[in-house]
Amino acid sequence: MKLTDLVVNEAVIVKLEGAKRNEVIEELLDALVAAGRVDTGNRDDYLKAIIKREKRGSTGFGHGVAVPHAKAESIDQISVAIGLCADGVDFNALDQQPVHAVFLLLSPEDRPEDHLDAMEAIFGSLSQEQFRRFLFQAQSIDDVMTLLDEHDKSQATR
Repeated sequence: MKLTDLVVNEAVIVKLEGAKRNEVIEELLDALVAAGRVDTGNRDDYLKAIIKREKRGSTGFGHGVAVPHAKAESIDQISVAIGLCADGVDFNALDQQPVHAVFLLLSPEDRPEDHLDAMEAIFGSLSQEQFRRFLFQAQSIDDVMTLLDEHDKSQATR
């Protein structure tokens, strides 16, 4: 699964305004709403589902990254928003370090295998130190999307 197929270009925020976990999640969710990937009427339900998932265990898996996620019946296609924060956000990450990149993943509930494939693609990229370093340095949406495209191409040749 290619990252460029998952990430909604209009939902990439290179300078998150939120300073707390829930604020950042809301900001990214609102970017998906603005991009037309999430129905405004279901926004609060999605937010509750994402926060509920966070309370079961942090999606901040260390190395400055977090992947909050949820599945819902009313979502018809996998959508990912990306947010970057130079100052970092406390996500209660496994390594207790601030999070500088957040990938918010929403998936259709009736396609759990697609959700797992998307998680694998996201974690596969974020587990690479060089990918994270370039991501943290991104200054524009184009920078982020170029990095994702280059990553996808490098994975295709493996």
